[in-house]
Amino acid sequence: MILWINGAFGSGKTTTAYELHRRLKPLSYVYDPENVGYFLRKNEPIWLQQPNFQDEPLWRKFNFEMLSYLAECFDGVIIVPMTVINPTYYQEIIGRLRKKGIRVDHYVLGASQTTLLKRLRRRLESKHSWAAQQIPLCLKALQNPIFEHCLEPDQLQTEDIIQLIGNQSGLEIQPDTDAP
Repeated sequence: MILWINGAFGSGKTTTAYELHRRLKPLSYVYDPENVGYFLRKNEPIWLQQPNFQDEPLWRKFNFEMLSYLAECFDGVIIVPMTVINPTYYQEIIGRLRKKGIRVDHYVLGASQTTLLKRLRRRLESKHSWAAQQIPLCLKALQNPIFEHCLEPDQLQTEDIIQLIGNQSGLEIQPDTDAP
């Protein structure tokens, strides 16, 4: 099974992914599609590079192939924290995985613009950073019904979110042994 955690930058995807991983160990693995983008940046001539590496067909193809391979070889939950707001790209990766018979449960962390900007400031990003500039586009795009299972991190703590994901995906989330 693949759990895809989607949302705007600052919505809590990575925090949620690693907390899920910690509570599902050893039966989970976090896969970061951004690493493919970094690889492409380092290995392509600059004139081939797109401003957003998701716009490169090779990024989508490689992530589909890698996730397909992992799903076939790894007997556990693959957790993918990645913003994907283009419905075509969603279909090229998640849709193709599903057509291949791989279970992909997709969740959107639908934080408000105020929450997102606050979280980005905590990461020392200004309201003029690339991530902050993407917020309006992300919020609008993620309203498309193709992006199913929207959770509201403005009203929920990470613990609540992982419990909801666990319940909706039929996963047994281990107790938080690090809690006070």
